Amino acid sequence: MSLNSTPSGERVHIGFFGRRNAGKSSVVNRVTGQDLSVVSEVKGTTTDPVMKAMELLPMGPVQIIDTPGIDDEGTLGELRVRKTKQILNRTDVAVLIVDGTLGLTGTEKEMIDLFTEKEIPYLIVLNKSDLFSGDPAGVRKIISDAVETGKSCRIPPSEERFVTVSAVTGEGIQELKERIARLTPTDDLTMRLVGDLLEPSDFAVLVVPIDSAAPKGRLILPQQQTIRDVLEAGATAVVVKERDLKDTLASLGKKPRIVITDSQAFASVSADTPDDIWLTSFSILMSRYKGTLHPAVRGAAAIETLRDGDRVLISEGCTHHRQCDDIGSVKLPRWLGEYTGAKLEIELSSGREFPEDLSPYRLILHCGGCMLNEREMKYRQKCAQDQNIPMTNYGIAIAYMNVILRRATAMFPDIAKELPSLA
Repeated sequence: MSLNSTPSGERVHIGFFGRRNAGKSSVVNRVTGQDLSVVSEVKGTTTDPVMKAMELLPMGPVQIIDTPGIDDEGTLGELRVRKTKQILNRTDVAVLIVDGTLGLTGTEKEMIDLFTEKEIPYLIVLNKSDLFSGDPAGVRKIISDAVETGKSCRIPPSEERFVTVSAVTGEGIQELKERIARLTPTDDLTMRLVGDLLEPSDFAVLVVPIDSAAPKGRLILPQQQTIRDVLEAGATAVVVKERDLKDTLASLGKKPRIVITDSQAFASVSADTPDDIWLTSFSILMSRYKGTLHPAVRGAAAIETLRDGDRVLISEGCTHHRQCDDIGSVKLPRWLGEYTGAKLEIELSSGREFPEDLSPYRLILHCGGCMLNEREMKYRQKCAQDQNIPMTNYGIAIAYMNVILRRATAMFPDIAKELPSLA
């Protein structure tokens, strides 16, 4: 990934939903200006979610998601519908495509209720307005009928949620894009990875191990993002390997504001970093950035309760080739076993696959989630909370097991006050 590209986790995720043959994929193609999705008169042409990262004016970097029909049938159809509903967990803005000649049905009303339940901003697009071309009264009737039908939804959609378009002629597409843009979540400018902790001219020392598990020829995404955020704060990023940290600190001539390390090097980096310098990890910063830091810190205490035979889920938001000393599949299981003295059953998940039923697990360890957007990370955390399963973060768990969690979160006063009993 180029340093200049916008990662998936930083893009607005726009999901397009609808019944088969409502013209969903045709509307997606019109909105994107590309033949993103295959279009056919045959029902069910879109069989799997189709995703495209792109720049979409006037919104900027987005992730467009075209989903299979929500009324698909049969065994495979049920699986597709299930996959479509899972897409909601990472959808920032939902667009429901309706065949304007047929209006809302129970299927669409179910989706509207799901949008409401998950607090997803949404629009209802009445497609095929070309069939009423030159008949403004007909278009108004389509909208009024849809509003009337929608009154049976849990929270009825107002007329302002409806947009009429024609995927055939392009009529209404520009208005639709502008309406989507107005629903797009605005960035919280106060939330930064690390920039809000720095003053101009501060030093931030980044510890980046280069070992057999490190990717060849590049830095991983959280390291790239942290460097960028340090520079945007007007501070200076100093990048070193863990074995060079002590000499670097001695030669800087100025005490750095913070040392940020790859979590797996926490123990040695803590030993080499003076107590009066803030110390944390990329993973902990990412957890704060994604809005999951508080519950993740609370979840770390569950490590103490692990016993022989307990199942632990180690989950990563991306898929990558696991190296011989991979942190998720090798190092964390080893460190958990050494710390607890227990023979644990470790299960792994990666990418978009995250179990719906978490009841078999005593603990979930999750990566920082740099490739997942905030909504999906919060969804996973909420799934764990709803099922009373503790969930923590790689960096937090490693800091806890090295008895430096208090130090690793000292720059966040709200965390320090919340957990006075943690080391």
